[in-house]
Amino acid sequence: ISRLEAQVDWIIQDIGIAFRDDPEALALWREQADVRIDGDIVRAPADWIREICSNAPGQFTQFARNPERSVTIGNRHQVFAPIYGAPFVRDLEKGRRYGDLESFQDLVRLTYLSPALHHGGFVTCEPCDVPVSKRHLDMLFTHMTLSDKPHLGAITEMSRAQDSVDMAEIIFGQDTMENNCVIMGNVNTNSPLLVDKVVTQAVRVYCGRGQGIVVVPFILSGAMGPVSTAASVAQAVAEAMMVCAYSQLVRNGAPFVLGNFLSSMSLKSGAPTFGMPESSLVMSAGAQLARRLRVPFRSSGSLCGSKLPDAQAAYESANSMAPVLMSGVNFVLHGAGWLEGGLASSYEKFVMDCDQLGMLQTLYKGYDLSENGQAMDAIREVGPGGHYLGCAHTQANFETAFYRSNVADSNSFEQWSAEGSLDQAQRANSLWKKWLNDYEAPPLDVTKDGELLEFIATKKASMEDSWT
Repeated sequence: ISRLEAQVDWIIQDIGIAFRDDPEALALWREQADVRIDGDIVRAPADWIREICSNAPGQFTQFARNPERSVTIGNRHQVFAPIYGAPFVRDLEKGRRYGDLESFQDLVRLTYLSPALHHGGFVTCEPCDVPVSKRHLDMLFTHMTLSDKPHLGAITEMSRAQDSVDMAEIIFGQDTMENNCVIMGNVNTNSPLLVDKVVTQAVRVYCGRGQGIVVVPFILSGAMGPVSTAASVAQAVAEAMMVCAYSQLVRNGAPFVLGNFLSSMSLKSGAPTFGMPESSLVMSAGAQLARRLRVPFRSSGSLCGSKLPDAQAAYESANSMAPVLMSGVNFVLHGAGWLEGGLASSYEKFVMDCDQLGMLQTLYKGYDLSENGQAMDAIREVGPGGHYLGCAHTQANFETAFYRSNVADSNSFEQWSAEGSLDQAQRANSLWKKWLNDYEAPPLDVTKDGELLEFIATKKASMEDSWT
């Protein structure tokens, strides 16, 4: 870890990070002593960058409109969110198709209903039937009305980031927003070693209002980073640290989450690969480096390259998610629904992944060493040679003693056959349909709902439909 930190420092001091297409960002760097700028490449003393990064909080709360659903990000807390950014959706009946607003709304509802998901993310699928210039407004409204969990905002253009912050202010009010994080943006550096204006402008909008920013270098090792796993980790941390420092120059103490999304790739085809051992190494080193920097860490979850919710998807997702848990990742995006290398949001895999998240979260709780957990009364009652099926302790705990999967089948072959010989994807298909059938929207103040609708109508009337 110390050698990797030294390599991070070398990249920051000697190689530098380009801040491109944003003169305002370069102007802020120029105001700082000891910063060297060559064209758009910024180099700075690494110890100074680390000192500035230390101003970001090691732990913070993102408030939800339902206070009971607010989440703590950092230290030993783990927050899980669903897939982000897929242009397609898939289910067993309709197959693979472009995402639309109805599918997006369904996925937000499923996120709201899943106890294993603590955060709404943002683009659970792209609503491709809504113009690009306006769809962020419909997505924000969906998150704010169909769920009461915290969520992210738009980042693709500065105006869309501003709309996200302004709509959050309608929900939470100016006073609450001034002193608390109620919304965050999630941005990717343009690896290798390049930060573009999408990132720096989003930082100014979100952090400038005291809101959070999640910065994630997206590196396919061998393409946007070296084929050496260690070197790619060092590059990713250097990129994110420079943006962390920039965020603190914009507003000291603004919430910041350091992330990485590093994947190996097939050097024959160029296709990304998931669930490989390199991802575990990346996760472990990245999380440790973030902890030593004392900032929260973000990485990704149930990743796979499979086109269907099949055995490949299950193995790769399990291999991707286990190191997330064991490495102590604080904010986990893509926790449920990821299929086809992130190109598709799968309804069936969504609920299958949520079931796995529930198992992992039970594992993370560890041992119950309370009086009930040690069960001395039960041991005394049963004694040598007895059985525990009917004892008082078993009767008191039988509903909560063990994790219960809602999609796995553990019945006998005969019972499984009598119930239709369904595989897990078919059982998951029935489950997500039941969830949506039982869904009830969380209450929202009618005045705030009206203000949101008025804001959206005004914004949409001010812009042309654009599909690019």
